[in-house]
Amino acid sequence: MKIWENNRFMRAVLAAVCLVVIAGCDLSPSRHSGDDSVVPGNLRRVSYSDLPGWRDDDVRYALQAFRNSCRAKIQYTGRVIPDRALVEEKCNSLPSASADVATVRAWFESNFQPYQIYDDNGRDTGTYTGYYSPIIPGCRTKTAQCNEPLMGVPTDGRNYKGVAKKDIVEQQIGRVLYWANIVDVQNIQIQGSGMLQLDDGKMVKLNFAAVNDMPFKSIGEELRRRGIRPDGGYSADAVWSHLKKNPSLAKDVIYTNPRYVYFYESVPPDVIGKLGTPLSKIRSVAMDDSIYTLGMPVYISTNLSDGRKFRRLMIAQDTGSAIRGWIRADIFFGKGQEAYQFAHGQHAQGQMFILMPKEYDYVKPAK
Repeated sequence: MKIWENNRFMRAVLAAVCLVVIAGCDLSPSRHSGDDSVVPGNLRRVSYSDLPGWRDDDVRYALQAFRNSCRAKIQYTGRVIPDRALVEEKCNSLPSASADVATVRAWFESNFQPYQIYDDNGRDTGTYTGYYSPIIPGCRTKTAQCNEPLMGVPTDGRNYKGVAKKDIVEQQIGRVLYWANIVDVQNIQIQGSGMLQLDDGKMVKLNFAAVNDMPFKSIGEELRRRGIRPDGGYSADAVWSHLKKNPSLAKDVIYTNPRYVYFYESVPPDVIGKLGTPLSKIRSVAMDDSIYTLGMPVYISTNLSDGRKFRRLMIAQDTGSAIRGWIRADIFFGKGQEAYQFAHGQHAQGQMFILMPKEYDYVKPAK
């Protein structure tokens, strides 16, 4: 009887706390049941105290990114799939935009269960790289400097899947949107989006629209294969600078990469990820969407290129052809030169934790 009374007392206390701290907190038994889903060995249940630096992170910024996920059309695909109704419940009970950091942290802790992620070999660390949205000079018409088209998906029915970049450009399989230097076009295609500053001063945002499904071939590796070593080595800065000084070499080398990315013009000029929602600077992350349902919160613990610790709650809102595996992510650093300084040198190991709705086993078994 005493134990039952203590439990009842604690339940009343928790209910009162929920009413004060988080509107809409529900302590009633879960109305959700599993669909024979199980948690695979890649995910191991942990507590928030196991997340390095969790209490130091200002999770209000992650909440805003998660709010964007809630506004998007989440595709419940991959191997780790949350219950749709549960996610909708979480989206309907978000703290207000003015909530303080303690309230937001308590909301995440009350609504999500963290799991540490392991790869198929049982390792708990993986690779973190970075990407950004470049700002490059652009033109409305072809010029000596603006010598390569940025194109949208063809509207005349012509096939582009499996067609190499060189053929797409030379046959102009697509709608020409703008023109830019071939080296800058290669860069913006690698990043998947970018901003053009046109010759009349207007800023235009181009977002990823489609890809020709051809493999990516490294430009730096092609230079290395040819025995060409730019001043400064094979860093992105050195490679792009060398190719801009040698335009005939640039075209020859860049066209050995058969991958081609199409764009569309975005209004307003936000960077849009695969989820279809605007990306948030250092709060959005690209992950493997064959494993994860995009839109979910993930906590990462790694280092930046300058050696500083990077421990933040992020939201999986994008993906990429090179982003494959259980512990593999690309951090979105934002737009422009400052973002580039962090993104181009980002390559570090670290841990990853995924936060999923507490009430239900949500992981689709591997086939």
